[in-house]
Amino acid sequence: MKRSVLFVLCLAVVATAAPAASASPARAERGRYIVVLRDSVGRSGNVAAEHAARYGAGVSFVYGTALKGYAATLTEPAAARISRDPRVAWVEPDRLMHATAQSLPTGVNRIEGDLSSQVAGNGSGAVSSPAVAIIDTGIDLDHPDLNVIASVNCTGGGPFRKKCGTGGDDDNGHGTHVAGTVGARDDSNGVVGVAPGAPLVAVKVLNSKGSGYTSWIAAGIDWVAANAASRGIKVANMSLGGSGSDDGNCGNSNNDAMHKSVCGLVNGSGVTLVAAAGNSTKDLAGFVPAAYDEVLTVTAVADFNGQPGGGAAATCRSDVDDTAADFSNWAVKAADQAHTIAAPGVCIRSTWLSGGYHTISGTSMASPHVAGTVALCLSSATCSGTPAQIASKLRTDAQNADASNAYGFVQDPNSSPITGRYYGYLEYAGGY
Repeated sequence: MKRSVLFVLCLAVVATAAPAASASPARAERGRYIVVLRDSVGRSGNVAAEHAARYGAGVSFVYGTALKGYAATLTEPAAARISRDPRVAWVEPDRLMHATAQSLPTGVNRIEGDLSSQVAGNGSGAVSSPAVAIIDTGIDLDHPDLNVIASVNCTGGGPFRKKCGTGGDDDNGHGTHVAGTVGARDDSNGVVGVAPGAPLVAVKVLNSKGSGYTSWIAAGIDWVAANAASRGIKVANMSLGGSGSDDGNCGNSNNDAMHKSVCGLVNGSGVTLVAAAGNSTKDLAGFVPAAYDEVLTVTAVADFNGQPGGGAAATCRSDVDDTAADFSNWAVKAADQAHTIAAPGVCIRSTWLSGGYHTISGTSMASPHVAGTVALCLSSATCSGTPAQIASKLRTDAQNADASNAYGFVQDPNSSPITGRYYGYLEYAGGY
């Protein structure tokens, strides 16, 4: 039975496996559930309406692109009866997700963003496409350093809400910080991102406390999948997470709606999805979306001066320069190593609320360095193909850059790796 859990920005909490469709669903927090329909079902809304009338389902979101289904408040008996509908694949308790912000690094210089095609920091870098979706706490829509072209609010839900609503303004700060690392403008103000001035899409799935239910996150992913073509979105970043695992079957075997959504976004809409590894100092196989094979998962490196070689004094928090961050999760299984890469994540300065700037740390801060690099690679036409091919190129280029040990970090696969801990190679933006 699966318990209601709290999901956070790159922070993990306990969640057990969801029940099979034929079993009585576990008790959801405040009666909140996600009903996932079989792919053969025509319109999700028709089934949701029928269940609302027959079982009193208080429908909040209807999903129809990345996955088919809906989110609703239900009594336990109603959830059990709905789970036996032959059109239903499974019913899972809605879970709460959270944002994690520990403390973040100065990474654009360390990954050689200043040597890219946009020469980040020279005052003239400008990426006009693709757009990058920030699936997070929203973005400060008025921040002068950010090029926000669209926003949507997928938190809360409402009476039979079929779509995410208007809004998307950040009331936490985490999403704005992530957005700045991806694409802060290359001008005389504040900071510069890896892909300077890149179009950003705010997809708010977490509230002011950095928390959000799986249903909200699934709604955000579904919105991105439905709007990727019209908005030019080819990259998405998810610096959030909770406990879970990859069933190797897009969530169809362990009843994971978020995984099914991720597969719909990546495989169906061709969006490269980058995710934070998590900050629990554990094997990332126990945390989602980091564990999903379809995402490019990012571990964190401590860097205090933007230069290789180590030896720099710690600044905003205790750690050792040019080593794996002391909070970062890592990969163990070969399948997880195959989609893992490293990036700076300690004492990172980036954009913040009210047009300001702030320094924090976490794998949440490492992930947008890679998302920005994907955007940069696509913008310069250095990358092409499927999300899997793009992720493979970034990992290969990082390995080549690290080959001499002059660029990499302690604990990378070329230097002094720790047995049983794979952090990946430090990603390299200088060639794009």
